[in-house]
Amino acid sequence: MVTGSKQDRNFDDLADRFEQKIYNTVKGDWRLTLLQQDLAFLHQQSLLNIWDAGCGQAQISQWFAEQGHALTLCDLSGKMLQRAQNNFAAAGLSARFYHQSAQSLASELPEFDLVLCHAVLEWLAQPLPSLFTIADKVRPGGYLSLLFYNRNAMVYSNVLKGGWRLKPILDDSYIGQGNKLTPPNPQFPHEVIAAMTARHFSVKTHTGVRVFNDYLSTEAKQNSDEQELFALEKRYCRMPTYRDMGRYVHVLFQREETAKPGDTTLKEY
Repeated sequence: MVTGSKQDRNFDDLADRFEQKIYNTVKGDWRLTLLQQDLAFLHQQSLLNIWDAGCGQAQISQWFAEQGHALTLCDLSGKMLQRAQNNFAAAGLSARFYHQSAQSLASELPEFDLVLCHAVLEWLAQPLPSLFTIADKVRPGGYLSLLFYNRNAMVYSNVLKGGWRLKPILDDSYIGQGNKLTPPNPQFPHEVIAAMTARHFSVKTHTGVRVFNDYLSTEAKQNSDEQELFALEKRYCRMPTYRDMGRYVHVLFQREETAKPGDTTLKEY
């Protein structure tokens, strides 16, 4: 696997930019809406113990907490974690908060009914080994909600721009390049799914996030009706051809009832 970062990314220096460029945008709203659609059946269940592994500002965690579920949250970024705590406090909600990376905290935690790992994997120095550590905290029969930056989309969007970008795509030197908001370790969905299937997780829901929007030119977006565009996103986001080209991919995995931590039927990554 090609990795462009030797250590996990801490977002203390980018908290404001993330809020402006991602969280407080239409793109962020679309992502949140699709996640809520995928997780709605769990949201409506009786009390679940949930771990948000790399919580950021914790919008999905707050949504679950409002329904009465028990939340444990952690983040490597103190600034991000503080914003999550502030959001919970403003809403009159409680949770357990840890200023710690998910991988280092995992050994101290029990198993959970649901583990959320959203937009974390692509920022880790060792994405799949770290994911396995996090996924081991899903109880047998429980769920892992995994949202990650799609390497297919990174390849395709750069090729569409042409020019000097073609050679870095050919020799894989594009990983870890780009601006500070471009993740250094995007993942191919088929590789992630194969790795998790080998560890006795099955795919329950598979959704592409922004399967059209991020390929449109600025002019095309300006000439398009936002509601119509999102209607198209919702229509095609779970169809394989389009799903696998989303800027992000959300996969909801369920752990086999008989699975044990660390079980694998294929080689380790």
